[in-house]
Amino acid sequence: MTMEKINASFENYFVLLGFSNWPHFEVVLFVVILMFYVTTLIGNLFIIILSHMDSHLHTPMYFFLSNLSFLDLCYTTSAIPQLLVNLWGPEKTISYAGCMIQLYFFLALGTTECVLLVVMSYDRYVAVCRPLHYTVLMNPRFCYLLAVASWVSGFTNSALHFSFTFWVPLCGHRQVDHFFCEVPALLRLSCVDTHTNELTLLVTSSTFVLIPLILILISYGAIARAVLRMQSTTGRQKVFGTCGAHLTVVSLFYIPAMCIYLQPPSGNSQDQGKFIALFYTIVTPSLNPLIYTLRNKDVKVAVKRLMGCD
Repeated sequence: MTMEKINASFENYFVLLGFSNWPHFEVVLFVVILMFYVTTLIGNLFIIILSHMDSHLHTPMYFFLSNLSFLDLCYTTSAIPQLLVNLWGPEKTISYAGCMIQLYFFLALGTTECVLLVVMSYDRYVAVCRPLHYTVLMNPRFCYLLAVASWVSGFTNSALHFSFTFWVPLCGHRQVDHFFCEVPALLRLSCVDTHTNELTLLVTSSTFVLIPLILILISYGAIARAVLRMQSTTGRQKVFGTCGAHLTVVSLFYIPAMCIYLQPPSGNSQDQGKFIALFYTIVTPSLNPLIYTLRNKDVKVAVKRLMGCD
């Protein structure tokens, strides 16, 4: 009976309820989300192209920042286009295969970002606390290995949850009370006890959220001590500029993620969870380029060089 349900589900589709409880709000939501999505695309593509074209930005910091921008592009695109289609028209469906693909990539990219933010904090730690050894420690080969490790860990963790969720038998109805396919929302459709799945999600989420966050805080604790010992005011301002931007991005990403994934799925308020998920899916990736470039002197100089003004 279980296998029949699983096999039958391949021919089915899901209805993403999204924000259908507020039908009059959907048009406004469509316009706002579209604006944020376009901003995300333009801002992150700008960072990737600028970092690639300007040789002065071929440094570990901008290498990792380009990775983050590419990650944010993929992360947002894995969920937002489908949401825009559902908000615009009466059809709010997604195929079973499309749902599973979305689930896998969304979780993989989110986990990758958790690890990548740790790598970026380590880069800042070495730059501030070990400046004389920076070029040796953060050599190109090591930077590539750190980037690859971030992506591999994210996609491996997602494969674990995907395999667990994939084999969970689903009930008759196909209404997912969310705007995209994620593990907690799909577990609510199950016909069997999912406490094992929920526990696995909680443990791995704690591993990929709390441990990276602790490592980031340790790195910035060491950076703060080093900054307080600095005699140069200019040096302090430069460190605060780059590290402050990274800490802001970390806060915008980790706080909503902890609100969603560090509690059992059954304990989440659905409406609250949707808006929190919407924040870290579309708002945070659109703000990242602005946070990193708005007060970044290196980027401003690179733009002038690119435009031939320097």
